[in-house]
Amino acid sequence: MPGWSLAGMASALKRRLYFELARWSKAFGQHDTSLKYYELALVEQPDDPKAVAGIGFELAQSGRKREALAQFERVIELDPGWAEAHFDRGFLLQELNDHDAAIAAFKTAVALNPDHDRALYGLALSLISLKRLDDAVPPLERNTRLQPMSPYGWYQLGRVQFNRGKPDKAQAIIDHVAKFERKVALQLARETGLRPPPDL
Repeated sequence: MPGWSLAGMASALKRRLYFELARWSKAFGQHDTSLKYYELALVEQPDDPKAVAGIGFELAQSGRKREALAQFERVIELDPGWAEAHFDRGFLLQELNDHDAAIAAFKTAVALNPDHDRALYGLALSLISLKRLDDAVPPLERNTRLQPMSPYGWYQLGRVQFNRGKPDKAQAIIDHVAKFERKVALQLARETGLRPPPDL
């Protein structure tokens, strides 16, 4: 290829190999091995955001959340338009109980990718943790529109509506969720004291 040196081509091939080995190691639960391959890929290209993100993911899997957070902050410096990196940063901040910062990170992820259902869900969870129930409703409603058959957003939305003093809306959610995830509907009914869905 014009403009490519043999050394550059060799480095690119090595990075591809390291990424593939990291992926397979991750698939088999060998996170320490996967971490080493991402670190080797980073040696070949120190400003590769995907390698840095891989390191961050493996650190998070090992419970090293603050170290992982630092890696995702570096990813964002390298690629500020990568919505998934902002989501991962928000998730780690949420795990560290820094909900205000998590909310900002999730909002950035959603601004970059309005259909990022996990960022919407994470945003709602942090808002709920801060007792901002009214603010949690819009992201949960958007999450349920994007993932209509997933019970998680519906469950949280039902709890929020009940705690906002809107039992009629919570009841409607119980009846709706019962159509595809009856156990979750029954759990929500037990927690709120509302009418359980009728037997099928």
